[in-house]
Amino acid sequence: MGDDVAAQEFTPADRTRYREKVRRCLDVFERMLRESAFDTDDPWTGIEVELNLVDEAGDPALRNDEVLDAIADPGFQTELGQFNIELNLPPGPLADGGLTACEERLRTSLNAAEERAAAIGAHQVMIGILPTLAPEHLTAEAISANPRYRLLSEQILGARGEDIMIDIHGVERLQTTVDTIMPEAACTSTQFHVQVSPERFASHWNASQAIAGVQIAVGANAPYLLGKHLWAETRIPLFEQATDTRAEELKAQGVRPRVWFGERWITSVFDLFEENVRYFPALLPVIDEEDPLTVLEAGGTPNLSELRLHNGTIYRWNRPVYDISGGLPHLRVENRILAAGPTVVDTVANAAFYFGLVRALAENERPLWSQMSFSAAEENFHAAAEHGIDAEVYWPGVGRVRATELVLRRLLPLAHEGLAAWGVSAEEAHRYLDLIEQRCLAGTNGAAWFARQMQQRRDEDRYDALRAVLGDYRARMHDNQPVHTW
Repeated sequence: MGDDVAAQEFTPADRTRYREKVRRCLDVFERMLRESAFDTDDPWTGIEVELNLVDEAGDPALRNDEVLDAIADPGFQTELGQFNIELNLPPGPLADGGLTACEERLRTSLNAAEERAAAIGAHQVMIGILPTLAPEHLTAEAISANPRYRLLSEQILGARGEDIMIDIHGVERLQTTVDTIMPEAACTSTQFHVQVSPERFASHWNASQAIAGVQIAVGANAPYLLGKHLWAETRIPLFEQATDTRAEELKAQGVRPRVWFGERWITSVFDLFEENVRYFPALLPVIDEEDPLTVLEAGGTPNLSELRLHNGTIYRWNRPVYDISGGLPHLRVENRILAAGPTVVDTVANAAFYFGLVRALAENERPLWSQMSFSAAEENFHAAAEHGIDAEVYWPGVGRVRATELVLRRLLPLAHEGLAAWGVSAEEAHRYLDLIEQRCLAGTNGAAWFARQMQQRRDEDRYDALRAVLGDYRARMHDNQPVHTW
């Protein structure tokens, strides 16, 4: 969830100074885009995976501090809830076996971590929402010890001025009220990073937005929350509601939400950072001593700490990232659409589909977004989140079509083209993209499988059934056989 922030209180003067500093950072960033050399010679990709922790029975294990001590691997970090951890894989190229290497690194890291966590009675699960969560797991007592998380919860609730209402109407309906942002901790995701040049950033971000609905349709993996069967990817409405700083009156006025699909195609990465500064007040107005203009004019690379921290509190589904590596600045698209799992090989298949398809569309001579309204992309996104593998989406030149049919007929060939452009061999591309094809043919992703298993146990106590199906899910997850074969 971003950099650590020490526990503190903020004054109105802090917020005024922070706004001024963020705007100064934005001016420097605009100048850097014109004048600075960004690292673009050998673009890399990266993956982050958020995980849930359960006990032997399958209930949430609120023990992430103990688990991280046992794992003793700096690649694993805390997340918002005590039942969450995150794994960050080192970035690398896709060419010359990059996808296979990613799968091997993921499996090796997760297997080693599982062995150590299991020794203290905790187990990892890759799923979008832990289905055995109960209301008591979404209270302030379950927030991780890192002061950043409690401070962020206080600031969001303070900005809102009232408790948060969660209201999701899916197969069943869930209505509940919470006084922390802990429901956000229920949403665990996989994040795919694509490093791009400033000149190519807009096309990669626009392409990522355009395919968001299709990504969810084939990869949905979060059908249950607090004992209710809701959307195929319930993470989407839950995350949108759990971090909403707007009271009902502000929603009616059209104030933008902090979890945001966006409202337009862009022409530059600057558009996104400028929107962040223009539309959203600070949640964590922490000021760094660096003067970014002084650093830039001295020939250095400014950290732009305030701009980056502010960006980290605005939860775009495709987020722009400014970062520094080896003294050089670079830009990334952070794709935050999907849950992890159900298996490592399924996760890497999702990555291959995203990386390949985005590259093919971003480099197409006739941009897809010139043929498709932004609102159509957003409608696809929410329709796919609700209906998953059965969703219908809009696509230029086709009209409304089953997402699976669109993938099979049009998008998989494009994904193959894109992976070839990355330097991925045809054999390796087929290993992963064929799994996407089989999911579409079988009509099965993580959400669909879980819902079918629960239907077979419909006469049992709901939570007993959820624990039993989750236990089966976890066993199959370790087998690493793709979900369409389950």
